[in-house]
Amino acid sequence: MAGSLLSQSEQVFIVHGVEHDFRSDGRSSIDYRPMELETDVVSHASGSARLRLANTDILVGVKTEIDVPKAETPGFGKIEFFVDCSANATPEFEGRGGEQLANTISSTMQRAYYSPQAFNLKQLCIFEGKQCWKLYVDILILECGGNLCDAVSLAVKAALFNTRLPCVKAALMDGGNIDLQLSDDPYDTKHLDIGTAPLLVTLCKIGSKCVVDPSAEEERCSFISLVVGVTGNPIFYDKEDNDMTIIDCKCSTISMNGPGSLSPTTLKSAINQGMIAAYCLDEALGRALLREKKETSDCKKHSYGFLK
Repeated sequence: MAGSLLSQSEQVFIVHGVEHDFRSDGRSSIDYRPMELETDVVSHASGSARLRLANTDILVGVKTEIDVPKAETPGFGKIEFFVDCSANATPEFEGRGGEQLANTISSTMQRAYYSPQAFNLKQLCIFEGKQCWKLYVDILILECGGNLCDAVSLAVKAALFNTRLPCVKAALMDGGNIDLQLSDDPYDTKHLDIGTAPLLVTLCKIGSKCVVDPSAEEERCSFISLVVGVTGNPIFYDKEDNDMTIIDCKCSTISMNGPGSLSPTTLKSAINQGMIAAYCLDEALGRALLREKKETSDCKKHSYGFLK
C-alpha cells in the first residue's frame, strides 16, 4: 500500500527472516509494533480517537443524528463508515489514487459491524420502528506505514468507546407522531457498549508463513493477505459496571486481497492466528481505554491532541 521500493536482496532478506520467525525489525510473526492512542481529540465530534501504529497515523471522528430505522430492522440503529485518504499519506494517494483503498476499507468495516454477532445496533434504537440513532464514522488516513485495516479498526473502536449519546425521552403522540426531548445537560449522556465491536487483523503470507501487523516493506513481499474480523473479545469495564460475560471469539468477516492463494490448511491456521492476535490486542486496548477514562474522570488527563 505504501510507496516503498525494495531491491531483490532486501526482499530475500525479509522472506528468509519470516521463515525463521525473526522479522527485520526484531518481531516474531504474532507481534505488533508500538502504538500510541489518544481519545477525545476533536472537540465538535460526539467521539473521536487518534491512533499511531509505527508510521501509520489514523484520525477517527464520530457524529450522531436521529434517523428513521430501516423497515426490515425496526429495532436497530444505523452506522456508516467514510474513509478519506490524505494525499500526504503516501505518493500513491495523490489525485484519486486512494479512492479504491478507501472504498475497500469502508466496505470491510461495514460488513464487520453489520454482522449479527458483532456490534449491538439495538442500543441505538430510540423508539422501535420510528426513531433511532445513526452514527457517522469518519476515518482520515493521515499517514500510511502499512497495516491500515488493523489501525483503522482499533481507532474506530476507541472512538466509539469515547462516543457520548444525549439522553432522549420519546413519547408517542396522537396521529403516530413522536415527541423527542433531548437533554441539554452535556453530562447527561450515555456511552456505547463496544464489548462486541469487531477488530480487523491482517495476516500477510510471506513465503510459507503468515505474519500479523505487516510493515510497508513486508506488504511488498506478500502476494496475498487475509483480513479477519474478530468479535466477541472481552472489553474491560469498571468495577461499578455490570460484570462482564465472557463470550467466545467469532469471525464476523473474512476477506482476501492480492493475486495469490491459500491452501485450506494455511487458511485455517491463519484464521486461528488472527483470532489469538485479536484477543490479545483487544485486551490491551480495553486496559488502555479504561485507564484513560479513569484519568479523565479524575481530572488528571492532559490534552495533547493537535486539534485541541
